[in-house]
Amino acid sequence: MQRSATRLSRILACAAVPVMLVAAGCSSGSDSGDKGSGAPDKASSPASSAPQTTAPTKKVEPAKFAKLPEVCKAIPAKTIDALVPKAKNKNGTAANSSDVSSRGGCSWNGLEDKGVKGSQYRWLDVSFYRYESDATLGSGQERAAENLTKELGKVQATEGAKNLRTAVAGGVGEQANLVTYQLRKTDEDFTYATVVSRTGNVLVVLSFNGAGYAGAAGPSDAWIRNGAINASKQAVAAVAAANK
Repeated sequence: MQRSATRLSRILACAAVPVMLVAAGCSSGSDSGDKGSGAPDKASSPASSAPQTTAPTKKVEPAKFAKLPEVCKAIPAKTIDALVPKAKNKNGTAANSSDVSSRGGCSWNGLEDKGVKGSQYRWLDVSFYRYESDATLGSGQERAAENLTKELGKVQATEGAKNLRTAVAGGVGEQANLVTYQLRKTDEDFTYATVVSRTGNVLVVLSFNGAGYAGAAGPSDAWIRNGAINASKQAVAAVAAANK
């Protein structure tokens, strides 16, 4: 009878305790005194259940152009005939590329024999570089602009160049620079003009040069310069046409 009275006293005492404490300390009628029955589970502790946070992804402007033109068709045949009249291969010689969707190039060269008036040598080449937008590297347009500066620097550092001048090439893409200079090679004086331009996320580098052989006077600076600028405009237009 005494044990029953004691048990009844405990039940009544627990009934008077708030519900949350009953679950922790009064769920058992045993006198074993198990202190671990009400301990919180480590897996549910605030430290382990805190939500994981990640740095927000940087949003970049999408690349303007998704592909490049056929590089050897980027310069019209009529222009090739005018600038390189006796081209060895009027269809051009394509440069090797491991990824034609991102880079490509083509060149034309030829020697026009004018008999007793000597000979005229011409060389024209064009290269295209397309950049994708990247969250860590920037938009395709930004990357193309950065590489324009790098390519321009390479041209300006041409070893042996004389009378080198750099100017803005207006009307060629979204930004462009023209570099002109003279270079002595094969015992002749060559006149060079290189246009480094950008249209959207595509970088276009076009170089045109020429020299006179066998006593012939070389081409004028103005003729080489104008030829390079006009061909560059056509190369830039070919990028837009390829993405219509």
